[in-house]
Amino acid sequence: MKPEILVVDDEPDIRSMVRLILEDEGYDVREAHNAETAREELTRKPPALIILDIWMRQSDMDGLELQKWIRRYYPHVPTIMISGHGNIETAVQAMKDGAFDFVEKPFKSGQLILLCQRALANAARDAEHDELKRLNSITLDQIGSSAAITSIRQTITKVAPTNSRIFITGPSGSGKELLARNIHAQSSRQKGRFVMVNCALLSSERSLIELFGSESSQDGNRVVGLFEQAHGGTLYFDEVCDLPLETQAKLVRTLQDQRFRRVGGSSEVVVDVRVISASSHDVKTQVAEGNFREDLYYRLSVVPISVPPLSRRREDIPELARYFLNKRLASEGGRKLDFTPASIATLESYAWPGNITQLRNTVDWLVIMVDRNTHQITPDDLPSEITGKSGMVSGDSLSGSVAMPLKEAREQFETQYLISQLSRFNGNISKTAAFIGMERSALHRKLKNLGIQIESSDALGENE
Repeated sequence: MKPEILVVDDEPDIRSMVRLILEDEGYDVREAHNAETAREELTRKPPALIILDIWMRQSDMDGLELQKWIRRYYPHVPTIMISGHGNIETAVQAMKDGAFDFVEKPFKSGQLILLCQRALANAARDAEHDELKRLNSITLDQIGSSAAITSIRQTITKVAPTNSRIFITGPSGSGKELLARNIHAQSSRQKGRFVMVNCALLSSERSLIELFGSESSQDGNRVVGLFEQAHGGTLYFDEVCDLPLETQAKLVRTLQDQRFRRVGGSSEVVVDVRVISASSHDVKTQVAEGNFREDLYYRLSVVPISVPPLSRRREDIPELARYFLNKRLASEGGRKLDFTPASIATLESYAWPGNITQLRNTVDWLVIMVDRNTHQITPDDLPSEITGKSGMVSGDSLSGSVAMPLKEAREQFETQYLISQLSRFNGNISKTAAFIGMERSALHRKLKNLGIQIESSDALGENE
């Protein structure tokens, strides 16, 4: 059986003609007369290809807007744009937005069939390539396209080839170790070892031996410390603020002199090691309270990098969620599973106190718990702590509104809905207004009428 194709056009005659052409070639065809129906068809079951009209009457999105929506939520489904009012600018814009190709009405049946064959073959090659990448490699790239992650990528490109010491700050679970490994992988030390020091687990008695080694131990053998193990590579200090103060003092001297003595030893050891450190603490507070040496901090923090929490890069959540999902599915024997737009919106609305680690664990949980006979993850499949804390309207809140007059119930729903969407877009009024289909000025008035306050830090998002 040939792949299924969705034809989206507001003209019944065009849809009927395209259906006949494609069915004669053996394709299964579905139809949609506007953007809303097309989204419903995609949510129900994504097709292998979409043929999409640019100009549609009685539709809440035109073809270009729907194309962007498809690329966001179903990036693996190719589209061919068609129009009777096409021009070069429209075609260029469609291709920029991710369309496979563009064809003007009236078109010949052979031309349309050839484009469909090429689009499907290209999608199959992309799928095969992505599968090979998932199975045969582990990406160390920073996933996402937010401004924060883009800036971090640019910093990595600049600092990775150097030997500069780097200090990474960010909340637990935000991906600090991944960032450090990424820097190591892009450096000239990539063939050397990446050695991690879990500072929180080092006791005062053992930390010096663990880091610098010893000439002899209880069994008479010399202990090779982590500095020597990382010779020619990278030594990563995780939660460096938890290092015992005595060890911090020796680390200052080691970084300054580029040499040290093993515990119980008399000769100096010279190593070639790049040091990357990380902490989830407020480092300046740790320095002020005497828990972390100021001179050590300045030696370690030649290049500081701050990793934001996931709640401040919500636009990266769809890409991260699908990355973790595909990575997990690669070990599930080719199982097909994807998120619906509604489930992605719910994930974007949640605060994610555990950051990327929590998101990855949630995706793993979903792969285990979702019925293997279904191919779509819906909001109902998500854990209760996500749907309950996302700001979405729950069954409990709905039952409570039954006793209210319609005006009060509507205001309650609008308040919860707008708070959820503002949270989803980090308080950015422009992005929120665009998504919910309101003018910015109208949204401002609505927020004022409902008594919804916007934090001053969020208001800065207007210019993003």
